[in-house]
Amino acid sequence: MAGRWLDVGDAAQELGISTDAVRKRISRGSLRSDRENGHVRVWLDDGRTEAGREAQVESGALVEVLQDHITDLRTQLEAEREARRRADTIIAQLTQANAALAARVPELEAAESHEETAEGAAEETERAEPHSNVVEAQEGAVRPWWRRVFGG
Repeated sequence: MAGRWLDVGDAAQELGISTDAVRKRISRGSLRSDRENGHVRVWLDDGRTEAGREAQVESGALVEVLQDHITDLRTQLEAEREARRRADTIIAQLTQANAALAARVPELEAAESHEETAEGAAEETERAEPHSNVVEAQEGAVRPWWRRVFGG
């Protein structure tokens, strides 16, 4: 087994990880180490460490798992996009309904003020005419018998 002994700092640099990560791997036993003269030395074999072999997974299986995950995420994304489209449609419909109602408000206010004016004029007419005339005008040609007999 060809390899070399390195101190913790050099091993970390070689592996592309921090010195703390190297120390953790040593404590877990995934990196072979030895203590010489108070210094910890780590064994690295030709670019492939024990930790690297331990962490290695079959790439085909990993790719397949990741592709399944991507497919699931795409499905979720499409469902969210569809929900967003529906929400946008509802918002647009409510906005149009609100705009239509806002356009009718002046129209409704004008009709309401016209009705108030007409009611005010009718009240003025009632005040100006005697009550009996108003009743006769309301009843028209058909008067109750008691009015014809007793008058009024």
